[in-house]
Amino acid sequence: MTHRIAGIELGGTKCVATLCDDQRRILDQTTVPTTSPDVTLPALSAILARWACDSPFSALGIGSFGPVGLTPHTPDFGHITATAKPGWRNADVLGILSGPHDVPCRFDTDVNAAALAEGRWGAAQGLEDFAYVTVGTGVGVGLVVHGRPTRGLGHCELGHIRVPRLPGDIWPGHCPYHGDCVEGLAAGPAIKARLGQKPLHEATAQDPVWTGVAHALAQMCHGMLMSCGPHRILIGGGVANGQPHLRGMIERMLRESVAGYIPLPGEPFILPPALGDQAGPLGPIALGFSALESVRPGSPVSRAQPLLAAGNG
Repeated sequence: MTHRIAGIELGGTKCVATLCDDQRRILDQTTVPTTSPDVTLPALSAILARWACDSPFSALGIGSFGPVGLTPHTPDFGHITATAKPGWRNADVLGILSGPHDVPCRFDTDVNAAALAEGRWGAAQGLEDFAYVTVGTGVGVGLVVHGRPTRGLGHCELGHIRVPRLPGDIWPGHCPYHGDCVEGLAAGPAIKARLGQKPLHEATAQDPVWTGVAHALAQMCHGMLMSCGPHRILIGGGVANGQPHLRGMIERMLRESVAGYIPLPGEPFILPPALGDQAGPLGPIALGFSALESVRPGSPVSRAQPLLAAGNG
C-alpha cells in the first residue's frame, strides 16, 4: 500500500503545506501567508480537505511557531500560547487542522520538526544528540537528546536565554519579553533595529553588527554544549543563510569560549542544514512519518531515499 503524508508548517510570516508519498517525493507544496488565525487556518484546512478528497493521506504532521502547548490532555495542548504575534495567542492549531481527518497526527514546534527532519534525512543522520537552530524573525532551537526533542514545563526555548554580553555593549535588546536575550540580540528584527532599520542584506560581512550577533549565538551554543553535549549544531534560517559567514564566526567564538574544556571535533562543528530551505517544510512530514510508524510499525515509509520533488503547487 502506498502512503501519502501531509505536513503543515506554520511560520511567523508564511505557512507551507506539503504532501509527500512514502518515498518522500513532494507531490504538492503550497504557501499561505500567515495573517490571522481566522484567515490562515481555514486556508490550510481547505488544502488538507482537497488532498483528502483527491486521495486520502495516511498521516498528518503539524509544526508551528510558538510557544505552543505540547502536553497532552491539558487545555492548551495543540494551541499557540504566549506568542507576541498579534491575534494568535490561544489559537487551536491542532484542533482546527487535524479535527476533520481520522489519521495519525503529531504536533510539535516548527523548529523541533525541522530538527527531526535533519535527523532523519539531513545533516544529523545517525546522531541521537544534536541541535537545529534557526535564526530569522526569531531564534528557535530544536534540541534533540537521546533521539527526541526535549520536553518538560515547556519545549526548548534556548533563544530566550540571557547570555554574557560583549564588553561595553549596553544596547537594551529587542525582545518584548526579555530585552537582551539571544533572540533580542541576534534575530532579524533586532539586527535591523541596530542597523537603524537598514535591510540586513545591505550590511556587509565586515559590518561590526555581526560580531555581536555571532557572540550571542556562540554563547547560546556554549550553554548547549555544557548542558546537553550535542554532537553537532546545525544553524539555518533566513539570517544565517543570508549571511553564511556567520557560521564560521560562531564556530570560532564557540571554540574560544569552550577553551578546550569539551573536546570538539577537528572538522566543523557548526554546519548548515543539509535540507536547505526544505528543512522547515519537511519537518512536519517527518512528524507525519513518525505518527504513521507509531501505529503501523510495518508501514513501508522510507528513511534512506534521497528527497525527490515531483511537483510544486
